[in-house]
Amino acid sequence: MAASSGSKWLYLLLCTSLVVCIELTECIVTYDKKSLIINGQRRILFSGSIHYPRSTPQMWEDLIQKAKDGGLDVIDTYVFWNGHEPSPGIYNFEGRYDLVKFVKLVQKVGMYMHLRIGPFVCAEWNFGGLPVWLKYVPGISFRTNNEPFKMAMQKFTTKIVEMMKNEKLFESQGGPIILSQIENEYGADTKAYGAAGHAYMTWAARMAVGLNTGVPWVMCKQDDAPDPIINTCNGFYCDYFSPNNKETKPTMWTEAWTGWFSDFGGPLPHRPVQDLAFAVARFIQKGGSFTNYYMYHGGTNFGRTAGGPFITTSYDYDAPIDEYGLVRQPKYDHLKELHKAVKLSERAIVSADPTFISLGSYEQAHVFSSKVGGCAAFLANYHINSSTTVRFRNNRYDLPPWSITILPDCKTVAFNTAQVGSKTSAVNWLPTNVNKLVWQTFNEDVASVDSDSRMAVSGLLDQLSVTRDASDYLWYSTGVVINPSELHGVPTLTVESEGHALHVFVNGELAGSAFGNGENKKIKFTGNANLQAGMNKIQLLSVTVGLQNNGPRFELSKTGVLGPVMLHGVGRGSRDITHQKWSYQVGLKGESKNLASPTGVSSVDWIESSLLGLTNRPLTWYKAYFNAPEGVEPLAIDMKSMGKGQAWINGESIGRYWTVHAKGSCTDCNYAGTFRPAKCQSQCGRPTQRWYHVPRSWLKPSQNLIVVFEEIGGDASAISIMKRS
Repeated sequence: MAASSGSKWLYLLLCTSLVVCIELTECIVTYDKKSLIINGQRRILFSGSIHYPRSTPQMWEDLIQKAKDGGLDVIDTYVFWNGHEPSPGIYNFEGRYDLVKFVKLVQKVGMYMHLRIGPFVCAEWNFGGLPVWLKYVPGISFRTNNEPFKMAMQKFTTKIVEMMKNEKLFESQGGPIILSQIENEYGADTKAYGAAGHAYMTWAARMAVGLNTGVPWVMCKQDDAPDPIINTCNGFYCDYFSPNNKETKPTMWTEAWTGWFSDFGGPLPHRPVQDLAFAVARFIQKGGSFTNYYMYHGGTNFGRTAGGPFITTSYDYDAPIDEYGLVRQPKYDHLKELHKAVKLSERAIVSADPTFISLGSYEQAHVFSSKVGGCAAFLANYHINSSTTVRFRNNRYDLPPWSITILPDCKTVAFNTAQVGSKTSAVNWLPTNVNKLVWQTFNEDVASVDSDSRMAVSGLLDQLSVTRDASDYLWYSTGVVINPSELHGVPTLTVESEGHALHVFVNGELAGSAFGNGENKKIKFTGNANLQAGMNKIQLLSVTVGLQNNGPRFELSKTGVLGPVMLHGVGRGSRDITHQKWSYQVGLKGESKNLASPTGVSSVDWIESSLLGLTNRPLTWYKAYFNAPEGVEPLAIDMKSMGKGQAWINGESIGRYWTVHAKGSCTDCNYAGTFRPAKCQSQCGRPTQRWYHVPRSWLKPSQNLIVVFEEIGGDASAISIMKRS
């Protein structure tokens, strides 16, 4: 009876809000200490992060609909400045970056929108979402009281706001956007900048409010956010959090982490849904009113958008909707049931403050009760090992370990966070007709790198300062003259680099490679150098694997070969060649020829090859054609036989691949107890990422071009495309 009454109340509330919006055209969003207030109604809202560039426009509506079906009210996304303004004043709002289309689809499905403009976003996204060209604006310093940065930031933020206003997309105009965010997780960084950091934060808040969007602005992880900005919480748990003005601001959780990101060479983290649901229930029982799941659908870091460095191409995040757009069970259904139970309790929660009642050493109740809202209760057991039975209002309730039971009428059990009803999804990879492809190859000509170089200076330069991130690849080349009398045995070469990967060539032959990782991006190569009497060529191919995306002054982080570079065993000892003349070549010949594109693929002579036994061919391009697999299931390319590189389908980059095996601890996982990413992991001893998403919308019925660039060597004959179900 209580469930039926609560459902009718919620339905009436939604219908009333919709009618008010239609009649008034303009809708009002305000807040008080209890919650956001939309058209006069306090609301408990569930939100989910779906980042539009991490999926395709063809996927968007289905993802949004699944979020709504899962019990969400709001879609949350960052805005990615470097995707929208790749060059100063040159804007891109097409394809995966069609932000207006994405927001309008949210509105079409009948959901609200939280637009996190930033424009710094972190998000494990390349350079934190800021354009690399911004680093080279004279006199600039990121995210502090610096006029060049503030001018550029305000210009972009204003452009986004005006785009939304022109399309009438703010709730104040009848659109879906009920919240916006300025800056992102700046609180910890503020201390590094001192007074200038605080001044910048205050300026950013004032600037945002001055844009007059008609909806509230938030700052996450910013305890000193000035009024009327709402400061919010990000984390695995936020039940400890209170806003900086508890009498006027609601308690909001802008990032409830559903899992965690992965980096190449690391295991895959998984967050048990029992713990996630427990964390959300803990937050709401303490008075929380807005919860955003980060991520609800993580998606894919297509192209070179992954940051870190070393963030994988997959941004699955163990989210309720997986990278490919399929629901992940039991996470999706269990959270859906949580949302239903909370919605049944909504009227009670927004009408009263919680009353705390101790039920035992580890057991407690939080009760919301008023004449207007009725009664709802949350019964918690914080013990990580033992179930218990508690008495509450003359009734007995069994509570599993580390769980909360929700009673929407203070009597009837609607949900327990630890009792999961859905079965775990079984992921199946099914073969398609795309296996045994007919490959052709093209090799990068290491010998010609010097002749193509347009730049030579004494000493070693930071990689990003030369490439401006136009490519992951930068050649450092120099010559060394060796007298016959200086050769004693086999010399060795040591190269120190700021990261992230390095391939060393001596006289055109690969001497070896070295790689950084998520724990230490810096690398040191030591290997034999096959030097000869006379002139010798030393060529270093430095490779980035995503740019730094967070931290104070992250724009100053270094990449590439900065030395020292030393030859040992030559003449009387060692020779330092760090400061001699080096030539620089940005990118690969295949990149300059645009080999990954259907229009550029014929610009070189490809060689027919059976590939038998040809597994150790560095710097090799592969191409083949295939027909689209039948069916509608999501597709992925299986790269288990390859080493490291990049791949494209019909000119669209599926991202970086790297089959480095995961190192770490993968053991049985108990949902109970405080969660951290290392607690529940998989994939140890296997490639961190083996399958790479191929959106079906990128395919034609036939003659689809696949191009692979392999850095270190692999067996392309074993590449295949699989169906995920």
